[in-house]
Amino acid sequence: MNFRLSQRDKDIIGFINQFRAVDRDSLVELFFKQLKSPVNACNSVMVRLYRLGLIERTQQYSPTVYLPVDAKIKKNSQKILHFLSILDIYKQMCAYSIPKHVIVEDKPTGRKGGIEPDLFCIFKGSPFWIEIQRNQYSEQKMQAKISLYEEFFFSDEWKALQWQPEDGAVFPSVILITPIRYALSSEHIRIIQVASIHELMEKYKGSAKQAKEARVKTPSSSGRIKINLT
Repeated sequence: MNFRLSQRDKDIIGFINQFRAVDRDSLVELFFKQLKSPVNACNSVMVRLYRLGLIERTQQYSPTVYLPVDAKIKKNSQKILHFLSILDIYKQMCAYSIPKHVIVEDKPTGRKGGIEPDLFCIFKGSPFWIEIQRNQYSEQKMQAKISLYEEFFFSDEWKALQWQPEDGAVFPSVILITPIRYALSSEHIRIIQVASIHELMEKYKGSAKQAKEARVKTPSSSGRIKINLT
């Protein structure tokens, strides 16, 4: 098949492959909003990419949701809503700063039974693992999730992760996106509970002095915890 893809075409395909499920309106916001007729332009591009067999789509949702061609989820799967929730958090971050080193459904331990955050990224200079809790769970189950992060902290394996800075390893803060506030605690990792990224930014908005006070460091033998949202 003889066809030529623009850089935007390639970026859209890569973005869909990365986030697994992307709705039409998000594509408009992220790739077409600068155009005169962004919705029409997006529809035209996505129809063309679909007909070329470069993406899949499901019309079980409105607007249409686009999927990778090798998507292993059914077109009516509830898993699609999960990926759309991750995408929504990413877009909230983009309103403040474009996240870097984004990993959807990160598996940093590389083995079953370890931590599996919904999203990893470096946001405004600080690394975060993000857990999106759409349902309510018992505090025991949530504390068990935090315990897995503590186990990984003590393993020191995180110091060798590919994104780590050269000047010293940093253990990411853990953000729980949840409307529920759980009584969670850890002496070793930073846990932040917010309903949205917008709430996170309001929580840490302030002067450079306040931001400095918000940074928590552990002794170098245990690694460092860093957060910088200014």
